[in-house]
Amino acid sequence: MGSREVTDWQGKRVTVAGLGVSGVPAAKVLHGLGATVTVVNDGDDERARAQAAELEALGVTVRLGDGATLPDGTELIVTAPGWQPDKPLFTAAREAGVEIWGDVELAWRLRRPDSAPWLCVTGTNGKTTTVQMLASILKAAGLRTAAVGNIGVSLLDAVLGDEEYDVLAVELSSYQLHWAPSLRAHSAAVLNLAPDHLDWHGSMEAYARDKGRVYEGNRVACVYNVADKATEDLVREADVEEGCRAIGFTLGTPAPSQLGVVEGILVDRAFVEDRHKNAQELAEVADVDPPAPHNIANALAAAALARAFGVPPQAVRDGLRAFRPDAHRIAHVADVAGVAYVDDSKATNTHAAEASLAAYESIVWIAGGLAKGATFDELVARSAKRLRGAVLIGADRALIREALARHAPEVPVVDLDRTDTGAMLAAVQEARRLAEPGDTVLLAPACASMDMFVNYNKRGDAFAAAVRELEAGA
Repeated sequence: MGSREVTDWQGKRVTVAGLGVSGVPAAKVLHGLGATVTVVNDGDDERARAQAAELEALGVTVRLGDGATLPDGTELIVTAPGWQPDKPLFTAAREAGVEIWGDVELAWRLRRPDSAPWLCVTGTNGKTTTVQMLASILKAAGLRTAAVGNIGVSLLDAVLGDEEYDVLAVELSSYQLHWAPSLRAHSAAVLNLAPDHLDWHGSMEAYARDKGRVYEGNRVACVYNVADKATEDLVREADVEEGCRAIGFTLGTPAPSQLGVVEGILVDRAFVEDRHKNAQELAEVADVDPPAPHNIANALAAAALARAFGVPPQAVRDGLRAFRPDAHRIAHVADVAGVAYVDDSKATNTHAAEASLAAYESIVWIAGGLAKGATFDELVARSAKRLRGAVLIGADRALIREALARHAPEVPVVDLDRTDTGAMLAAVQEARRLAEPGDTVLLAPACASMDMFVNYNKRGDAFAAAVRELEAGA
């Protein structure tokens, strides 16, 4: 089970920080390798008690409601990615000289010597879509692969399970990268960088530094966003293997060593012979679903990673054609009376919302929720010319209303002073009143959903249900 002999782990005292989707599998794997495992968890709710009972039945020690104290004799901590670096548990570990790994680090250390190389994707927005596009392209090339990491199959399952892979498409969050110092990818991409999770990282610099870890030790390609200089800066700072190349992607005409767009065609000027003179057609913009600008950028990044792995051009086209985006990502719900209704509930921060707003010419914007410390002036200023109207919901809607007053004073705004789930139907009805034929009513909240909904999926479902109600009465 893994490349290391069980004797490496026999009796090793490992503390797993956090239950949940990564902690429980990590505890089981480590226990199976012969380690003496103690799980510590801040919470002590019904779900945690059920998970604790499952682990205790195997012989794992679980301490609920006490995630701050370092268990005696701990030789290694394996943490859930979301646990903040400044937690007392980690302070105590560092003082005691105890290493701290995340679940990604554990998977990397336990992989077999001949295991599949990793093609890694990180960035503030677009990670999941890009990794799914990449997996679709790799499958179209006949490769055994899976979308893993922050989505899909768990990395531990992928590296330790019975299924054999040729290559893995790996989504990594900044949290996961923070706790994965040994990771060395075949090739990796940072899609974009915008302020997010700064409460966790402490600063934009620290956030960018953790994202940039994905480039460390890359063997073939470091893929960056030509339109986002910060991503290129991270490539320059990375310590990579000899011969590893910087590969840019752009929505414009690509320079040598870049992928880009020429007259509606996705082209490669990086992985071709004599890239100063030649370009390889990969796919048409129309092959990308949906063909919104930020999604074309995702497709180019996926194509760059696939091409770095040696995938032929036709597989890029076939893989993009076969790909279908997840729900709540620029999902067209319906047309009602000549107005398109689009659900991008996944746009939970300003960067994602800006990309979404850039995809349409005339928009009635439904926005609001939990701002997570974000400001909205830049988003509104850049998007003002596209706004027909705005309908605001949620706890922090005043922040968006004030930004609209400053940067788009002519745009009519409906401020719904509601945070109940029924507010979505009212928001859609108000948006319909503001919209004219040819407009798009766009749910791109630029905020988290938890003030009103369990998650962004439920928020998107409520929007779709409200649109269907509208459609039925049209």
